Amino acid sequence: MMKKYYLIGLLAISLIFVIACTQTKTIPENKICSVDTDCIPAGCCHSNDTVNLKFAPDCSSIMCTMECVPNTLDCGQGEVKCVERECKVMMKS
Repeated sequence: MMKKYYLIGLLAISLIFVIACTQTKTIPENKICSVDTDCIPAGCCHSNDTVNLKFAPDCSSIMCTMECVPNTLDCGQGEVKCVERECKVMMKS
């Protein structure tokens, strides 16, 4: 009888472990962060995505227009944040 409970307990623990492991989100290497300052816009102009600073685009010879393109980081519409270890754009309401 004790062996039966031991096997049921072992099965339950194994099932919990499998479920927990399959629900872990994989973050792309170019988006991994620890703090907000690890992240930067992914594009030079009118960006709506972010990347880790190590993967920052070279914008030294790029000229951007001064327009405020909707749904981008332009004109303070959004912020670059590190959320759950991933660089993300957080749009303001």
